[in-house]
Amino acid sequence: MNIFVSNLSFRISDDDLKQLFEEYGEITSAKVITDKFSGRSRGFGFVEMKDDEAGQKAIDELNNADYDGKAISVSVAKPRTENGPRKSFGDRGGFRGGNDRGGDRGGNDRRSNTRRY
Repeated sequence: MNIFVSNLSFRISDDDLKQLFEEYGEITSAKVITDKFSGRSRGFGFVEMKDDEAGQKAIDELNNADYDGKAISVSVAKPRTENGPRKSFGDRGGFRGGNDRGGDRGGNDRRSNTRRY
């Protein structure tokens, strides 16, 4: 069973997360998600437990529990496809709005190689 844990303190490590869930059953993996640029925790993680029954017990007992000064949220992890498409900030195309007259919006044409003196 894959478990989603959110509202984690930024000080929590993978090992801390694993230790929190170990009393409920065998842990396959425990991972705190970090920012790929800064390496800092993003405040959530995933725990994979071998036994679904033990995983459900951990969810029931740890959801809204205080851990390192914060009330953590614990639930069954949903597959990424159910959460909808990921937001992409790289594509800036698409509808720009405005009137329907078309034409040039004015300004300097930076693509032109001709210079006026």
